[in-house]
Amino acid sequence: MLQVPNLPTLDRLNATIAPDLDVPKVATTWMESFASFVEAGDAAGTVGLFIEESHWRDMLALTWDFRTFHGAPDIHKFLSDRLATFKITNVRIKDGSSMLLRPYPDVAWISLMFDFETQIGLASGVVRLVPEANGGWKAHCIYTNLEDLKGFPEQIGALRNPAPNHGKWAQERQQAISFENENPVVIIIGGGHSGLDTAARLKCLGVRALVIEKNARIGDNWRNRYEALCLHDPVWYDHLPYLPFPPTWPVYTPARKLGNWLEHYAEAMELDVWTSSTVKSARPNDAGTWEVVVARDGAERSFTVKHVVFATGLGAGEGKLPSYPGMDIFRGQILHSTQHKRAMDHAGKKVVVVGACTSAHDICVDYYEHGVDITMYQRSSTYVLTTKNGWNRIMKPVYWEGGPPVDVADRLTASFPHLMAVPLNQRQVRVIAEDDKDILDGLRKCGFKLNMGTLDAGFALSAWDRGGGYYIDVGASQLIIDGKIKLKNDSQIAEFTETGLKFENGSELPADVVVFATGLGDARNGVRKICGDAVGDKCKPIWGLNAEGEINGVWRDLGVPGLWYMTGNLALCRFHSKHVALQIKAIEEGVFGKRYSAAE
Repeated sequence: MLQVPNLPTLDRLNATIAPDLDVPKVATTWMESFASFVEAGDAAGTVGLFIEESHWRDMLALTWDFRTFHGAPDIHKFLSDRLATFKITNVRIKDGSSMLLRPYPDVAWISLMFDFETQIGLASGVVRLVPEANGGWKAHCIYTNLEDLKGFPEQIGALRNPAPNHGKWAQERQQAISFENENPVVIIIGGGHSGLDTAARLKCLGVRALVIEKNARIGDNWRNRYEALCLHDPVWYDHLPYLPFPPTWPVYTPARKLGNWLEHYAEAMELDVWTSSTVKSARPNDAGTWEVVVARDGAERSFTVKHVVFATGLGAGEGKLPSYPGMDIFRGQILHSTQHKRAMDHAGKKVVVVGACTSAHDICVDYYEHGVDITMYQRSSTYVLTTKNGWNRIMKPVYWEGGPPVDVADRLTASFPHLMAVPLNQRQVRVIAEDDKDILDGLRKCGFKLNMGTLDAGFALSAWDRGGGYYIDVGASQLIIDGKIKLKNDSQIAEFTETGLKFENGSELPADVVVFATGLGDARNGVRKICGDAVGDKCKPIWGLNAEGEINGVWRDLGVPGLWYMTGNLALCRFHSKHVALQIKAIEEGVFGKRYSAAE
């Protein structure tokens, strides 16, 4: 059970905000004290600057891992163990970063950003200070993040290659992509956004990587999905590293358009990609490297590499198909949503979509708009918010027109540990529900089952903890309310019949096609198929939250040296691809330290 901390309300702190508060002075004074203690390696002095129920989230900067420490005692132990190792220096507040924020009348904090160095790298941080009863200010939450390795900067901007290239570029690119008589350092399995982001980050750090993509073209993983697919995240949230979408880009990106952009991205970033290729096997050897066999153009090529990155998505694209009695006698067609292509494939038929989250809603809308008789079967309750109201509360102004640069937005977002943010999100969910009252009341009236997300904290925690369970409404809810998408949810499925579905309450639903929009399988199954059971057995769980509130298994240690799992939406992959690349670069350059990992 996830433990949810208290929100530091003014009542709980027994504090008030002075009308003449000098915010920059408070921030500077606190940061000067913080710098003196951490630079001296004084764990006790540092913790004295925090309230008792405080939080420190670190990404690689001081742990070589993703950790969140909850409470002053845990923070003290962490600092006692790590300050001497990392030797923090040059702590300095970012000019103009301090500001007083009042998200709610009874909640206030001073937010500030800072930079610092360790013996290994350049790092950044975000701190939120809350008031005390005596008029002082202490930290409630701090976030530290590794930005770069000393001596190994990204080859971008002023560090890019300055030499002109007269007539040799095409030949050099062909030679680079061929990997003739050469092994890459990294093989990345999958050429979707997660694989391309990682390849781009590695390239900028001077690490040779080869992306293996099974489809004929980069972007086909989006082009080949159902035609109605469109991103529900706004464009400001979805930029790729180094190459943002142009300002004319639509707010919500159609899947095929995104596929074309990924193909353009791979070309513009000069990433080394093999399409129409598959990794047949990847096995660790006694030398600490990996033997990887790739099938391409009817032949097989063997590589010896240092690292293998799975970038195949959650569940490796494999649908999780439930088993019911009678599926073998059903005379119609049974599909998983990953197999569904076009609504018109089932023109004139009765279709039942099993599931009530994002894919299910999108597919049902597609069927309705093409005149197909469609029924949604809802097995359990769903969290629903509209893009119109939800994104105004959640994304704006951080991921929005006129907002901060996306790199800053990513760090501000990451600076809220998942569990620490639950009480804030619970409040936000109630506000959004009031904004969405008409649509939610309409859904309840027609019998659609609603919830408020995992721990009543909305869609984000549901996404991090279970990879779904919500629908971000872009129109399907009104079609359900109007009866244009029919709804069935009064009983569980008992069995298939020859002509449809029979339920535990005795009711039946005729169907020619049943589409299961029921999520994806265990991502480790994809690892097991390529790397074998011995590796699969060692892999940590992939996705879901651990006791600290960090996501399991992705972007860092997977339990097998040299094996990585890169997945997430476009924003998560943009941000964490840098973390994966920094770890690989540090290992290759011999500067990677010992992970300070959570107990299993």
